Amino acid sequence: MASAERFWDAAEAMPRGELAALQVQRLRACVERLKGAGNAFYRERLAPIHPEDLHTLDDLRRLPFTTKDDIRRNYPFGLFVAPSSEIVRIHASTGTTGKPTVVGYTRADLELWSGLVARGLVAAGIGPGDVFQNALGYGLFTGGLGFHEAATRLGAAVIPASSGNTPRQVMLLRDFGVTALASTPSYAINVAEVAAAEGIDLRTLPLRAACVGAEPMSDGLRREIEERMGVTVYEQFGLSEIIGPGVAASCGHGEGMHLWEDHFIAEVLDPDSHEPVADGEVGELVLTAPTKQAFPLLRYRTRDRTRLEREACACGRTSVRLARILGRTDDMLIVRGVNVFPSQIEHALVGVPGLVPQYQIVLGTRADRQDDIRVRVETAAEPREPAELAALEARVRETLHSALGLSVLVELLPPRTIQRSDGKTVRVVDQRAKG
Repeated sequence: MASAERFWDAAEAMPRGELAALQVQRLRACVERLKGAGNAFYRERLAPIHPEDLHTLDDLRRLPFTTKDDIRRNYPFGLFVAPSSEIVRIHASTGTTGKPTVVGYTRADLELWSGLVARGLVAAGIGPGDVFQNALGYGLFTGGLGFHEAATRLGAAVIPASSGNTPRQVMLLRDFGVTALASTPSYAINVAEVAAAEGIDLRTLPLRAACVGAEPMSDGLRREIEERMGVTVYEQFGLSEIIGPGVAASCGHGEGMHLWEDHFIAEVLDPDSHEPVADGEVGELVLTAPTKQAFPLLRYRTRDRTRLEREACACGRTSVRLARILGRTDDMLIVRGVNVFPSQIEHALVGVPGLVPQYQIVLGTRADRQDDIRVRVETAAEPREPAELAALEARVRETLHSALGLSVLVELLPPRTIQRSDGKTVRVVDQRAKG
């Protein structure tokens, strides 16, 4: 396919009725395959389910959920359903505690994966003639190789920079005429900061697109990346457990990310009642991946908070769109009885002049044994007069109190104080007394 075409493949513009019929057909085939695979986990879970009873997408609710704990309990390969002789790639999550979640791929899975990531890159206008700098980590993490294979398949010149060594990343952007960058949102900001410190204005370079993912991103952070780098940001969404990057991608026309529904079936549910929420309402994203051979998943609870948008998109793609990922149902902080999501804090901070989008939430315990929350955030420039700093601190406290309904301690820091990350940034430090 020539990169100048509008889509990577025709399925992106499939009529909604045909798409729904295809989803049901593929769901039935997946359940039939899992029941016959001889896998003990699925044999027990699907014993009362008959594929012929799945007539519409509403029948998804007949199927059990799959969770990250299910994957970990079957570590490492207990949920693989393809023969070991057909497994040609193994990846694992980047979790910091416990066993990682392990996923496998057949050759057909790798072909599918690169094609799905390619859809998002084509939506970003990437193809032959582009120089694609991949600053996502290579290794067990799916991000690096996922984007590498797709960009190569499109005919772009791929620079496998991987993450880290930010001054070198800046050098490559400048010297190699890079037109597209792939990274996490927080690392894109890090690159922009290092470039500015070296006197390099990224906005004057050929760089025009930033494909970012692997962590939630507020609208304010997206705008910050676009303004500092002179690019259009194309958000990419995926999970290692589902396939890696390539589950959904933004097109630059409408809000949200097109979810590739011919291969992934999305539900958004109330995380407590497990009932569907109305389109446009926020809930937990649940995904079914019926076409993968090595590691298909039924109704996987992603824990990601989002909503679905079904309005027609000007780009012509017909798939449902995921709105911005608002964080995770399991990253909610409870502080003095108030529910707080880190994404709420980021959204509030990005709108305050005089700050940069580098912050950290520190939880502690006060002398009265009540929870204490402190937000450490960097200022945009130094030095500042004490009165100016005091006024900015008061403004940040008021902004956070309004956003959270909670009094927050604020610590203003000089630029480049908070430790930068080459990958996903650690935003929350919990120092509360236990027990």
